[in-house]
Amino acid sequence: MAHFAEIDENNIVQRVIVISNDVTFDENNQEIEQRGIDFCKSLCGENTTWVQTSYNNNFRKQFAGIGSSYDKTNNVFIEAQPYESWVLNSEFDWEAPIDYPGDGKNYLWNEETKSWDLITE
Repeated sequence: MAHFAEIDENNIVQRVIVISNDVTFDENNQEIEQRGIDFCKSLCGENTTWVQTSYNNNFRKQFAGIGSSYDKTNNVFIEAQPYESWVLNSEFDWEAPIDYPGDGKNYLWNEETKSWDLITE
């Protein structure tokens, strides 16, 4: 199965659809992304924009999810920013302003205090 993300004019993923490999593979068993794009446009309208995404994260960094963005320059999908204080690193992952504690315990990010809160339950 092939997965394609519809992106809007701001490169934000609006939806992801699954199509059969019969659509994307040619007679030489080579996957052709444009075939999938053309199929998606035939279903959803010529004025839509589609980019193939990998469910197994084999290309374009990670699987596209609704609300994530597509960075055309770097050809990667980037998850939606989880918190306002987090910054995007050079690997296109979001990082908290302070590192996650490495003590083996479970924590949740507290945006108000900009710190990790220990889960006590």
